[in-house]
Amino acid sequence: MLVFLLFLLLSSPPLLTLSLNQDGLYLQRVKLGLSDPTHSLSSWDNTYRDDTPCNWTGVTCDSVNHRVVSVNLDHSQLSGPFPIFFCRLPYLSQLSMLDNSINSTLPLDISTCRNLTYLNLESNLLVGTVPESLAEMPNLRFLDLSANNFSGDIPARFGEVSQLESLNLAGNLFDGNIPSWLGNFSTLKELRLAYNMFSPGRVPSELGNLTNLEYLWLAGCNLVGPIPESLTRLNRLKNLDLSVNKLTGSIPSSITELKSIEQIELFENKFSGELPVKWLNTTTLIRFDASTNELTGTIPHELCELQLGSLNLFENRLVGTVPESIAQSKNLYELKLFNNKLHGVLPSQLGKNSPLASLDVSYNQFSGEIPEGLCSKRSLEDLILIHNSFSGKIPEGLGSCSSLRRVRLKQNLLSGSVPEGLWGLQHMYLFELAENSFTGSIPKRISGAYNLSMFLISKNQFSGSIPDEVGVLGNLLEFSASHNKLTGRIPGNLVNLDQLGKLDLSENELSGGIPQGIQGWMNLNELNLANNRLSGEIPSEIGSLPVLNYLDLSGNFLSGKIPLELQNLKLNLLNLSNNQLSGELPPLYAKEIYKNSFVGNPGLCGDLASFCQDMGGSKNQGSMWILRSIFVLAGVVFVVGVVWFYVKFRSFKKTKKGIAISKWKSFHKIGFSEYDLLDCLKEENLIGSGASGKVYKVVLRNGDVVAVKKLFGGSEKDYTSNGSLKDQFEVEVETLGKIRHKSIVRLWCCCNTGDSKLLVYEYMPNGSLGDFLHSSKASLLDWPTRYKIALDAAEGLSYLHHDCVPPIVHRDVKSNNILLDAEFSARVADFGVAKVVNGVNKGQESMSVIAGSCGYIAPEYAYTLRVNEKSDIYSFGVVLLELVTGRLPIDPEFGEKDLVKWVCSNLDEKGFDSVIDSKLDSTTYKEEICRVLEISLLCSSALPINRPSMRKVVKLLQEVVSAENKSKTNNNNNMDGKLSPYYCEDASDQSVV
Repeated sequence: MLVFLLFLLLSSPPLLTLSLNQDGLYLQRVKLGLSDPTHSLSSWDNTYRDDTPCNWTGVTCDSVNHRVVSVNLDHSQLSGPFPIFFCRLPYLSQLSMLDNSINSTLPLDISTCRNLTYLNLESNLLVGTVPESLAEMPNLRFLDLSANNFSGDIPARFGEVSQLESLNLAGNLFDGNIPSWLGNFSTLKELRLAYNMFSPGRVPSELGNLTNLEYLWLAGCNLVGPIPESLTRLNRLKNLDLSVNKLTGSIPSSITELKSIEQIELFENKFSGELPVKWLNTTTLIRFDASTNELTGTIPHELCELQLGSLNLFENRLVGTVPESIAQSKNLYELKLFNNKLHGVLPSQLGKNSPLASLDVSYNQFSGEIPEGLCSKRSLEDLILIHNSFSGKIPEGLGSCSSLRRVRLKQNLLSGSVPEGLWGLQHMYLFELAENSFTGSIPKRISGAYNLSMFLISKNQFSGSIPDEVGVLGNLLEFSASHNKLTGRIPGNLVNLDQLGKLDLSENELSGGIPQGIQGWMNLNELNLANNRLSGEIPSEIGSLPVLNYLDLSGNFLSGKIPLELQNLKLNLLNLSNNQLSGELPPLYAKEIYKNSFVGNPGLCGDLASFCQDMGGSKNQGSMWILRSIFVLAGVVFVVGVVWFYVKFRSFKKTKKGIAISKWKSFHKIGFSEYDLLDCLKEENLIGSGASGKVYKVVLRNGDVVAVKKLFGGSEKDYTSNGSLKDQFEVEVETLGKIRHKSIVRLWCCCNTGDSKLLVYEYMPNGSLGDFLHSSKASLLDWPTRYKIALDAAEGLSYLHHDCVPPIVHRDVKSNNILLDAEFSARVADFGVAKVVNGVNKGQESMSVIAGSCGYIAPEYAYTLRVNEKSDIYSFGVVLLELVTGRLPIDPEFGEKDLVKWVCSNLDEKGFDSVIDSKLDSTTYKEEICRVLEISLLCSSALPINRPSMRKVVKLLQEVVSAENKSKTNNNNNMDGKLSPYYCEDASDQSVV
């Protein structure tokens, strides 16, 4: 019995660690405080009964005493608060936990890690202020706290860290100004403060005292004013990045005195004037980027005489030619000069002396031939020459340039045949030759371009047949070859292209029938075969294409009946006019609004009188002729009377209402007219008003209800004076009308009137989430309902970002733009309306407008004035915080903070319960609420790259309930005060963002 008890004692788990030294025990305490879903720390269980932790994952010991000197847990998906037990390791000098989910705040007693020389906590979820006690770590040389959610000021005591060589605080929520005392760090070699929310201020001139500085990164810091002359004293500076700010004035000529400089990034500012002329002292300069400014003048010759690797001057107002000397650089791999006013010919030697990979000179006034040697070093990947006046043939050498991925030569004066090898390059995914004068045929060699996704050759003079080899391009998303001279049949194997989203072969001389088996086009959104010589019947399978919304088969010789299956489609455009179709119209289309879709088909008959033909003969043709004459005469009199009355009525309506209908565009089957709407646009029917317009509730005669949004501005006079505005409005509204998703409000139609623009939406009886959530009715929104609303809205935004071609950015995500139906299902509304309104009012490019609502605008917008999917994701994070906290995004209680900062601050100071809406049952649903709060903090991260894609957000939200169920099953510990946010998406997810 004693032997058996001794065996039990020796084999019990607690005794497995009796031989482990103290460092190992401390590391096991660290592991206990962290969540490790991927078992990155499994070796720390000491299953093999090691005496030391020196063989554990991420642990490094010294070779003499076997004490832990370094711990590296990068990319381990660990979560939990910062493990203070690391500071118990007396010899620990390096600690790196980059790219995890370490949350909460940094503890004040982190200063007990006194031997640390290297601390890297980049890309975590830390909040609150940076503790001043970090200044009590006398040996610290490297500190990286970037890509977190730290707020407040940079602690002034940092100036006491006498040996600090690298300080990285980029991508946080620091406010205030960049402190001038940073100029006292005489040992500092790297200073990175980019992408914080600093107050508008100048670059501190004191930074010129950092004589050892090699890297200065102040991008996105809300900087204003000129570049201080003091920076030119930084003789060791290698990298200067002041991009994405609001710096003004000219680029100082003294910047060319930085003798060690290798990289200068000044893009996205407001610099004006000419570039410095003298550059010969900056012999080490490799990369210069002053794109997206307001620079004028010419490209300096001395700048081009340097051994540059990258020169980016796009989106300025530069004139003149490109100096020939740029082609002599042996390092040049990137040259981007698009959107300027440059002219002349490109340097003839370009690409012959360097590994040129990317050339983009689009939207200039270049002429002459494309240089012959662009791919001499076999490294050219992007050749983009859109909208110039290049002429002649494509150089033969490009036909063997196997490295090419994108070739975009649209809108030039190029002619001749295309080098045969260029058609079949295996790495090419975008091949655009549209709007030139190319001749020849599409060769069978096209089959070699098996990665091709965009094949755009419209508006040329290509002839011959489309080879069957096009049908083997399995990655093809768009094939546009309209306005050419193509002949022969449409290859039958094109139906195998199951990824195809757009097929446009209109305006050619194609013959034969529409291929059978087109039900394989499951992703086809647009099919345009108009104005060819196609014959035969329309295949019934066309009605089974699930996402088809544009169908144009007009101007052919198609015959037979119109398939009834076409009624299954949700089309925005249907055109079967000018064919030889016969029989009855499908009932769905036998309505006046579809009349123009079928004109020019004499054999058609249906409920529409204009299509009904007298199919039988008559025995009394004389009598019939008389009767017909009488009816015709009566009809003429009747029509004249109706026209007279209509003109008078229109005049009366215009006088009374000041409105004249210009254009009516429907996107769904509707049963009302513009006048049904106009009569109801009264103040008593007003249900909302926003920055883009007023919203009215309109009850139709049949009892149905719609919501009519009357956009502000944009009279017909504005459109008359600027036809492009009209085109822009119609194109963008048509894009909105094509959207089909259960979580997006349907746009029934638009009405373009003389004085205003009307958008007609489906009506949502429960109004907006914002109005409901921030009113006395908020108690009706229990947590399951709020969770469902969050998931619905996320799915709607994910559809806009990832499933629309091209992707649609909402631009104004907020709770008032999330509407609730009778069952409290959420629908995203007003997507893209900001673009439409701006086009109406200003006539500027849509992406240049101020977008968003106060409290929802992503922090980077203040210095970029640009919106993208990441901007929407930040705004959605604020909406999630509204659902969790029940608070407005801006509230007097927050002081100068917004909801995001208030939540981070309260989590730090008061814990989880202090931010949760008191109207929620936070006991029953605490785990779910906590997880949604984690997701909201991810979405509202200050650094755009840290925000997950909307597709990832949907996945995370879907996992909330399943995670909650699993948590209950496993009886996990209480999460109060221990937020464990999900880690952001992996590279594969980011690639589609």
